[in-house]
Amino acid sequence: MSGRVIGVLGGSGAVGRVAVDRLSRYGLGPLRVGGRDLGRARAVADGAPGGAAEAVRVDLGDPGSLAAYCEGCSIVVNCAGPSYQVLDTVARAALAAGADYVDAAGDAVALRALASDPPAALARRSAVFSAGLMPGLSGLLPRVLAESGPLERLDVYVGGAAAIGPLSAVDALLTRGPGFGSALAAWRGGRVVERALAPLRSVALPGFRGRVHAWPFLSAEAADLAAELGVGELRNYTVYVSEHIPEALARAWAADDLPVEEHVPSVVAAADADIAIGGPWYTLLFHARPRVRGGGAPTRLLLRTPDSYALSGVVAALAARALAEGAVPAGAHAASAVLDPRGVLDALSRDPLVDEVDLG
Repeated sequence: MSGRVIGVLGGSGAVGRVAVDRLSRYGLGPLRVGGRDLGRARAVADGAPGGAAEAVRVDLGDPGSLAAYCEGCSIVVNCAGPSYQVLDTVARAALAAGADYVDAAGDAVALRALASDPPAALARRSAVFSAGLMPGLSGLLPRVLAESGPLERLDVYVGGAAAIGPLSAVDALLTRGPGFGSALAAWRGGRVVERALAPLRSVALPGFRGRVHAWPFLSAEAADLAAELGVGELRNYTVYVSEHIPEALARAWAADDLPVEEHVPSVVAAADADIAIGGPWYTLLFHARPRVRGGGAPTRLLLRTPDSYALSGVVAALAARALAEGAVPAGAHAASAVLDPRGVLDALSRDPLVDEVDLG
């Protein structure tokens, strides 16, 4: 395939195939669908609505294979995992090939790994991490509520029921420690306050199905958001339809003498049990209390989707479109810090993977 192309690694996965579909519909140019299974990648490429897509076999664990894949790309979008193994590996390969980079996952740990020893290309190219649902939309969309001025308080609720594959389960099991966030913590008065909150059990929340359980977890993304926007107090909750997943994670973390892989089946089974309750669904809910009241600015934002993984593919595609349009400065960034909140919200409100957007 000639010309500068957009490469999508993991293009046949739950996130990647949606990213391929949206990028093709955006008409940004030819696509290169990459994966270990060439047959699956070819099926996605052949089904791309724009028609100009090729399939390429690539192994992220083989530096030569990865370098060859990135060569000739203008943007490389990584939808492959697990994040704890990928870290900044693909970003460095993309930058070395002269491409910009988008990672649908790639949390703060991956971003710091790249920024701690930045390649020279980062002075003129861009690398965007956490261009998914959480982290990603969970840190981007609240900025819409802060457009009219500082917030006294912001409450964030994100969660629902979604399948967790073995690779995603490992990522979930590793999301603990200072690089990721603090359980039961809140942001108050410009700092992290440990053990400030308790779990909310069997509560009714707008946009969430039935009664749910909300577990406080001040993520690194949420703390950065609060600090940047000057939020007086921020409470960040991960929401589950049952206590299956929190209990599975708690058991795993209590038995940290065992390899993390030993706990994967229980986390996968817990997620499957949640889906059995009422099918897959996911909700993002943000409540804001402005410091100056009565101005008529929106104080609540609700977004619902039937598929959190697929929606992450949409966000990754929107981040790639922003890069193609020159809307992202050079350097390494979190998606929530450089994408246009209102523009992304408008695009999502028109996307078939979004069941509802309520801003008011």
